[in-house]
Amino acid sequence: MKRREFLGAGAGLALAAQSARAQSGGDATKRWISVAESLKPKLRETVRKPVSLVRPVADSAAFLKWRMESLGAAAEIAGRSLKRGDSFILDFGGHLTGHLAFSLAGEGSAVDSPVRLKLTFGEVPNDVAVPLESYTGTLSRAWLPDEIINVDFLPQRVRLPRRYAFRYVKVDVVDTSPNFAARFADFEATALTSAGDKPFALAAGVPGLLRRIDEVSLDTLRDCMQTVFEDGPRRDRRLWIGDLRLQALTNYVSYRNFNLVKRCLYLFAGLPREDGLVAACVYDEPKPLCGRQYIMDYSALYAAVVLDYVRATKDLAAARDLWPVVRRQMEILGAFINRDGLFSDPGNWWLFIDWNDELDRTASMQGVLLYGYQQALELAKLAGAERDAADYPARIRSMTAAARSAYYDPARGLFVSGPKNQISWASQAWMIHSGIATKQEGSAALRAVAGMPDAVRPVTPYLYHYVVDAMLACDMKEQALDLVRSYWGGMVQAGADTFWEVYKPSNPNLSPYKSLLANSYCHAWSCTPAYFLRGRGLAAL
Repeated sequence: MKRREFLGAGAGLALAAQSARAQSGGDATKRWISVAESLKPKLRETVRKPVSLVRPVADSAAFLKWRMESLGAAAEIAGRSLKRGDSFILDFGGHLTGHLAFSLAGEGSAVDSPVRLKLTFGEVPNDVAVPLESYTGTLSRAWLPDEIINVDFLPQRVRLPRRYAFRYVKVDVVDTSPNFAARFADFEATALTSAGDKPFALAAGVPGLLRRIDEVSLDTLRDCMQTVFEDGPRRDRRLWIGDLRLQALTNYVSYRNFNLVKRCLYLFAGLPREDGLVAACVYDEPKPLCGRQYIMDYSALYAAVVLDYVRATKDLAAARDLWPVVRRQMEILGAFINRDGLFSDPGNWWLFIDWNDELDRTASMQGVLLYGYQQALELAKLAGAERDAADYPARIRSMTAAARSAYYDPARGLFVSGPKNQISWASQAWMIHSGIATKQEGSAALRAVAGMPDAVRPVTPYLYHYVVDAMLACDMKEQALDLVRSYWGGMVQAGADTFWEVYKPSNPNLSPYKSLLANSYCHAWSCTPAYFLRGRGLAAL
């Protein structure tokens, strides 16, 4: 799917809003950034040691076609002398986000050249088994996790300044003096996170697979919790609204770092486009910066993230402070609802919903925008700003009626989308979340679509989250639990230490970036099984 960014639609709105609010808006955004920076956390550091030496083995039975075979304890590397062309791989026993350090000494004749090393970091076996030089993906090669370093003087304690997300580290001795060998010792990683202590484990009676899914969910969230909720610590490292919402929900029932959520909300508020539209993502380093990418469904969900936070914390001051930002999102997005109450795709926005090229997003976007208005209306009530949202109830009624007329097929009991009446899991889920479908209709639609091989299925844990949540909204707890077991449990059974950016059981090679080497295997939007198990009662079934 090509990313479609907002280039021109609403330009008149932008200019009018910019001239009307230039002075007061500028003051507000500076204050919001100041609030965000005051909440910047100090990261916790934990020293982690490698547990074993391993080698990758091609295995057609493995989901990603590689597995790791143990070669002995990691400490054994200290007894080896390595020369040009030698290599080894360390396994740290689990995923972490942080910095690598090691001691390097030598033996043999005097060192008359630096020791040149190549270090490759891997979240999964493929990352260190497949040569990165083979990469032909669409993202920058610079994102791939490898380094070539020269160590001039020995012995020396070497610490890599760049932060990596990894479980495995491959070390290649690229070159040394001809009569010289390198000796490595004391490998360690300093893992970083702004998460607190891990929450208590689930009750002993919870089945082992669900307990493991919960652990992997929490580890995924932990390693994405840095100075912001990152989408993935391996690559991108940005704060995205869509990821933030799911991270925050899971955080509320686990690590409970409320200040980190508030910091992220204020970063988005303080870094808008000129007309007040929140960006889909922001950068945190080297200073807060707008990402200049705009996703319509993400902008609509900003209201939901704020409302979730206020409900979790009772922070009504933040509700009042951020209400103007939420209101502005709905003003801008309302321009894409036509007189009939239907979403009209302007054609030059990025509409996400899921990483699936086949998906028609029309019905889903109707649902997301309607859901945004509903969430904004609830926030307005908490913020004491009902007058600002006085026209929301009429709009909600209009959009609901229009959607039922345009998208619901009563003969089949399903919601369709687009000129070809496409049937997808996404459409059913968002018709449920927005209240367009009744509980009975939603339950029937979800059961029907699950049995249709040709229905367009999700390919990301992001959309699967909204499917599971739609099942819960329709009182389908057993089905929701089965989906958590089969989908996220499938990743666990495939060897996941943290949950992945994309996972399609029928297609191990799926990558939005045309290469598995660019995929993120610790991705924020994948962490929500812990939310369902802990906060929505699925662990008690």
